[in-house]
Amino acid sequence: MNKNSQWNSIITFVIAMIGLTIGIGNIWRFSYVLYSNGGGSFFIPYIVAILIMGIPFLILEYGLGFSFKRSFSNLMYNIRPEFEIIAWMVVLSVFIVVIYYMVILGWDFAYLLNSFNFGWGNDPASFFTSYVGGSSNLSSSTTIILPTLICTLILWTIFWAVSIKDVDKGIGKLSTILMPLLFIIMIFILVYAFTLPGFHMGVTTLLNPNWSALLNINVWLAAFGQTIFTLSIGQAMVYTYASYLPKNTKLVDEVLIVVVTNTLYEIFIAFGVFSILGYMSLNSSIPMNELISEGTGLIFIIFPQIFNTMGMMGHIIAPLLFLSILFAGFTSSFALFEPLLSSLCDKFGWSRKKGVTILTIIACAGTIIFSTGISSYLVEIVDTFVNNFGILILIGAQAIIFGWFYGVEKVIPILNEFSTLKVGKTWIFTLKYLLPILLIGIWAFGLADLFNNNNPLEIIVDIIITIIIVGFSAAFTKLNPKKS
Repeated sequence: MNKNSQWNSIITFVIAMIGLTIGIGNIWRFSYVLYSNGGGSFFIPYIVAILIMGIPFLILEYGLGFSFKRSFSNLMYNIRPEFEIIAWMVVLSVFIVVIYYMVILGWDFAYLLNSFNFGWGNDPASFFTSYVGGSSNLSSSTTIILPTLICTLILWTIFWAVSIKDVDKGIGKLSTILMPLLFIIMIFILVYAFTLPGFHMGVTTLLNPNWSALLNINVWLAAFGQTIFTLSIGQAMVYTYASYLPKNTKLVDEVLIVVVTNTLYEIFIAFGVFSILGYMSLNSSIPMNELISEGTGLIFIIFPQIFNTMGMMGHIIAPLLFLSILFAGFTSSFALFEPLLSSLCDKFGWSRKKGVTILTIIACAGTIIFSTGISSYLVEIVDTFVNNFGILILIGAQAIIFGWFYGVEKVIPILNEFSTLKVGKTWIFTLKYLLPILLIGIWAFGLADLFNNNNPLEIIVDIIITIIIVGFSAAFTKLNPKKS
């Protein structure tokens, strides 16, 4: 499939890649992760994670995708047939992410529709629990939240209509429209946020460093988890997009453009978020620490409360915020969907339209599970496990496979051919030695902490996800082999 699809220009690819990396994680996840993991001191582990894992691994994925022009499962099979199962574990993990990711966008879509008249009323927390995200009350697990289900299925329908087209005409064209609009909207919101009374208090609270947090393994795990989440590394998405690249591409340069753009974007977004929180704290006399919550509560409960106090400006900012989240998330969802689609089409000889249709139907069925009365609770459990543990260890495995069994040295001539910035021995050392040791160590400590602190339900869900991913990966590895 990769051989028949191609971006029509490098600019389209870069915009699509920025659309891949800039998602809802930048808008609602990063600010909370930054604040809750040491504030200003969190930049140290975060920058370390970007330099040791983010940039080196992105460069590798660009080089491999550009070189091989084939699906991720086919690449791994060609390195060694027994490695194909690792590829399926990666792409299936990412597919699980896109299912709950689209549900989050469904919540956002519901809020967008209610943002014009503040349909959430004076109690956004009750609105979210009753009509959108549910709660952690297990007795509600047998009920379906219809607004969430309907909104998410509408988004999947639009997704299908765009995704069945060739990557350049579908994903590429939509990205070139939505990404500039996203930046325009967010610049407007940020400029306004920085003019609000109390913005300085919010930014100061965000950046206040807690140096002792640097000794906490969970802070480092959060830094690497956020890097994985925001840059989408090791999930075959970047590899798949790069496999559609034309010749004469400055691969290393484009990696740095995407990373710098993404990082600056999420830092400025965090400043904007906390500026608005500072405004509310000043107006309501509620301490900042009582307003700050994780992404779901921040966007869907705290922000609507703030919009309620803004008067006419709230009716402008609220729709723009929820629209920007929708744009950011939608462009990322295509990238999450693409690796499994590419691998299945490549292995079973499906057309793009057939593959998109089958996977969209499966995803819609999965949407029902995440649209129950425990929607937000279930999303939180699955998101934490898949990103911080499942994908993290799979990146470590990929680093070992590409570093020691394939040999990353082979990609250097391709990476350096047209790039202004070159890679060499330091890049090789990072991928072959530093990254695998660091990732496996962090993963082991984090996994032990996971089982020590999680409740039985969360552990059961984690085990079920593991069984599904490993079971289907083994099945796909054995079924109907069609390799080139």
